[in-house]
Amino acid sequence: MIVPRLIERKRNGEPLEASELRELVLEHAAGRVPDYQMAALLMAIYFRGLDRTEMNALMDAMLDSGKRLDLSRLKTPRVDKHSTGGVGDKVSLVLAPLIASLGIAVPMMSGRGLGHTGGTLDKLESIPGFRTSLTLGEAEKQIAEIGCAMLGQSQEIVPADRKLYALRDATATVEVIPLIAASIMSKKIAESLSGLVLDIKRGPGSFLPELADEIRLAEAMIDLGAQHACPVVALVTAMDRPLGYACGNALEVAEAIEVLNGGGPQDLIEVTFALGAEMLVLSTLVPTREAARAMMDTAIRSGRALAKFEELVVAQGGDKGVVGNPERLPKARHRAEFVAPRDGVVQTVDPRAIGYGVIELGGGRRNMEDKIDPSVGFVITAKPGDRVRSGEPVASVYARSKDDLEVGRLILGEAIVISDSAATSLPLVSHRITAGEVESLA
Repeated sequence: MIVPRLIERKRNGEPLEASELRELVLEHAAGRVPDYQMAALLMAIYFRGLDRTEMNALMDAMLDSGKRLDLSRLKTPRVDKHSTGGVGDKVSLVLAPLIASLGIAVPMMSGRGLGHTGGTLDKLESIPGFRTSLTLGEAEKQIAEIGCAMLGQSQEIVPADRKLYALRDATATVEVIPLIAASIMSKKIAESLSGLVLDIKRGPGSFLPELADEIRLAEAMIDLGAQHACPVVALVTAMDRPLGYACGNALEVAEAIEVLNGGGPQDLIEVTFALGAEMLVLSTLVPTREAARAMMDTAIRSGRALAKFEELVVAQGGDKGVVGNPERLPKARHRAEFVAPRDGVVQTVDPRAIGYGVIELGGGRRNMEDKIDPSVGFVITAKPGDRVRSGEPVASVYARSKDDLEVGRLILGEAIVISDSAATSLPLVSHRITAGEVESLA
């Protein structure tokens, strides 16, 4: 295998053989192909794409680069959810313990921040002591005992994707449908799932702002799942504004706890319940989404879902006191309100600007080696369509210095647009996609 020749061929728009892709991915995972060559190939793929055969080969190679969870001894269904990435998207923090509290096994393998979007692992690790680097044996044991685990990739589990994931983030080659599909599905198939629900983000804060591309991505992942006997359902959800109020790692954990306590922002609850209903129906625990919603509502009101979250935190070494007192989470040294500069209606809250703003404050990574500050971020209480008055608080900045407070205010000033009239927002949940069918829900 001559790597520059493969890069050249893909740069010129020629397809690569499945065997060539397999060897290249496995050699990179083993450290025998350097990052700079793989980065060049990723950029060629960004411009030239991969066909369905190449995408399948890429996923299978990543899957075969490591081991898989062995959950065959479990008698319960094994269902997971995955988001393509958003701003303020802390759904996984609520959904994993909520669904596990209802008797479904949830082996949730997640990622770190990618591009302007936050990562579930970074959010969880804002809980003091919380460990996401579980071994396969630890994850299998924990899922058998408490019904869920929230873990990251390791050298055991799809290590090839782990390296490519970080490299894509650092080289601006995230927004490629075959790369997104193969990355997500390699992790999910490695979990030995009996069903998967996808949250495909739509709008300017997503990696694929066009609906047609989002549907293509969902269909690609549904096809990859079918090849491994894993039924997949996808929902298309809005990312033309941040989800919920909190944007930033520890701030989002606190908001997730609030939802598990029966409160929290309505948009976050609605998206969580829509995805959870699909998980429960896929598990065959309930026949309808309406029945699933009622079951989830009961689990939250009874305290079962919150108790399961506490079990999860304890099992993975975290400070369980956070569950009852989110004030124990890391706190930014400085906080300041951002007020509406004029009377009017909130027209937009730009999620991409907010996501990059969190990174600017230190809550995300500019390169693979960066360490993040889990305490910083924004809490944005104003939503598109809200009428506000001049001087009314609409958001808060959480920062590690007074200078960063001013940076945060400038970011919010660009991201939050107040006008005389509201723009039309995307529906929270607009489409449901299954094998062979795209259903409009709006």
